[in-house]
Amino acid sequence: MEKQFRVLRVRPLTKRLGDVIPHPASVRPVPAASFTIIDGTGVTTVPEAAGVAAHLAAELARLTGGTIPIGPGGAIRLELDPSLPAEGYTCEITDDAVTLRGGTPQGLFWGVQTLLQLAPVLPGGVIEDAPRYEYRGAMLDIARHFFTADEIKAHIDLLVQFKINHLHLHLTDDQGWRLEIPGWPKLTEISGGAGTGVDGAGPGFLTLAEYTGIVDYAAARFVTIVPEIDMPGHVNAVHHAYPELTVDGRPVPQRTDAEVGYSSLVAGKEETYAFVEDVIRTVADVTPGPYLHIGGDECLSTPAEDYRAFLARVLPLPGKYGKRAIGWHEIAAVELPETAVVQFWRIEAADDDTARAAADGRRVIMAPADRTYLDMKYDADTRIGLDWAGHVDVRRSYEWDPADRLPGVPESALLGVEAPLWSETLRSVADVQYLTFPRLPAIAEVAWSPRSVRDWDSFRTRLAAFGPRWAAAGVAFHKSPEIPWP
Repeated sequence: MEKQFRVLRVRPLTKRLGDVIPHPASVRPVPAASFTIIDGTGVTTVPEAAGVAAHLAAELARLTGGTIPIGPGGAIRLELDPSLPAEGYTCEITDDAVTLRGGTPQGLFWGVQTLLQLAPVLPGGVIEDAPRYEYRGAMLDIARHFFTADEIKAHIDLLVQFKINHLHLHLTDDQGWRLEIPGWPKLTEISGGAGTGVDGAGPGFLTLAEYTGIVDYAAARFVTIVPEIDMPGHVNAVHHAYPELTVDGRPVPQRTDAEVGYSSLVAGKEETYAFVEDVIRTVADVTPGPYLHIGGDECLSTPAEDYRAFLARVLPLPGKYGKRAIGWHEIAAVELPETAVVQFWRIEAADDDTARAAADGRRVIMAPADRTYLDMKYDADTRIGLDWAGHVDVRRSYEWDPADRLPGVPESALLGVEAPLWSETLRSVADVQYLTFPRLPAIAEVAWSPRSVRDWDSFRTRLAAFGPRWAAAGVAFHKSPEIPWP
């Protein structure tokens, strides 16, 4: 009883059942009921969800400062219900017990994130929830500035709290190559070594073992890694390491500036396609998820005919190795494989090629820079970030709808939503966190919650509750003046 009193004193019952992010699809409160998690509150689960139960018990133990045993008779019950959507869950909270049901262990895991946001005093009632979109992504650019495997894993832990289920890793660009490729050692020895990255300030690369460790760590948290090897543009790091892949075989200098559009793989050389296939085969072999991103953006120095010829050879390769190709929306200018996914990233109000791809049955990921790019400045005083897409504050990240963004790209064509973070101005994990939070939760709610339950005033109030939590965890979030922080 003493520990129960201590928890209640630190965190009084002030939350309502729906005070979580993303907002659940359906919330039916029972105000007279509540369940308090204390030292010794047990978790009962099924074998298929043992990992989910262990995650829940560990997080609750950290929250209460006690022990949360897993075994029969626990008051928190995790169950599987195949009648629910795969990522869906229901949660019933009474005075005596908490029953969490998921369509799969993944659905249970998302339900656990909801419980953790409400804990330790859970308001009574019933939540019924499932995501609006199957793809809810964040992107981290480790090419312009490298981040280690451990730093990426810690980033994943922050993302899953908001039910993000894909992490897109931008692994290669003009300023650096960040993944080991057997048979091509200079990619990482030279273009992943000292002096690489924007301003030469972001050296490093992932071994295949480290990359596999990230993939496994993410999978244990129901996050799919989406690797990107950007081509045919953004390849100065390739040409610097292997001059034989240039047009004339001559060396090119290392580039550490942030310019784009000046480099291109050579569409007319068979050596290009041998290299590309080696890379795609390697990346596909170590990536169990269904997607492989081939970039395709900002190929300003690639003639249109060469661009078409290159993609005609390269777009089928992910499929050859069991993956679905994703590309930035410039790829929609060419004929696409049936399974290809188009990722829209620009700020224009319309894009005919993306609309045509959607009409032909291709799926679209919505990532408009003026709404979802986390590297945009919040306002003119933001200490890092860019502003070519304008200032993107939290409200701008929240108050838009993916199904309304592009004419000709309806709800039925959307695979999901992604929040990219480019790293030209990043120099530390604190920089990553500062630009990610508090905007990422806004985009996560856009991707998960039905538009009928989304409301800015409600969201900003719910978001404010994360301020003390982030501060206690040492997360370097931006204290946006739009949010009524405690």
